[in-house]
Amino acid sequence: MKFTELLTPETIRQGMISSSKKRVFESIARIVEEQFHMENGEQCCFDCLFTREKLGNSGLGGGVAMPKGRLPNNGKPIGVFIQLESPIDYEAADKREVDLIFAVLVPENMCGDYVQYLPTLAENLVDKSLCKQLRAAKSADEIWGVFSHYDQCESEEIEADEEDSASLAPESGSEE
Repeated sequence: MKFTELLTPETIRQGMISSSKKRVFESIARIVEEQFHMENGEQCCFDCLFTREKLGNSGLGGGVAMPKGRLPNNGKPIGVFIQLESPIDYEAADKREVDLIFAVLVPENMCGDYVQYLPTLAENLVDKSLCKQLRAAKSADEIWGVFSHYDQCESEEIEADEEDSASLAPESGSEE
């Protein structure tokens, strides 16, 4: 799954000021409510993020976090990205403060379909080159461009790998 399949330019915030993980979750919930006009969306979104966080910290290390949650009233997965102006204490396993947050909210009825993509998203989010570009971005549009470029490069890499695999496969009808 690509970042740009979850995000929209409107669900990206650059240089946001926040004092705590709770305030970040409140901001994510507000963004979801503003963009998707869900009934009780802000409270529902906050509750699902907070409840999930109690099960285990969403800090990925390296100043990056990926909070997740299940939404009951949404037709498609939602991504929200926040670049904080200053890092906050996130109680991450590596003890590093967090300044890049990528929230993933999935409809309850689709959780099984998307859970398989979360490890890859998390792995990509901590890519040092990607993080450096996201931290250097000076606007939400620049952040969108960073994610778009990253997704394009990942797609090209996958296509090249598939072509390499196909060229190594034995031709049908040939004897070995």
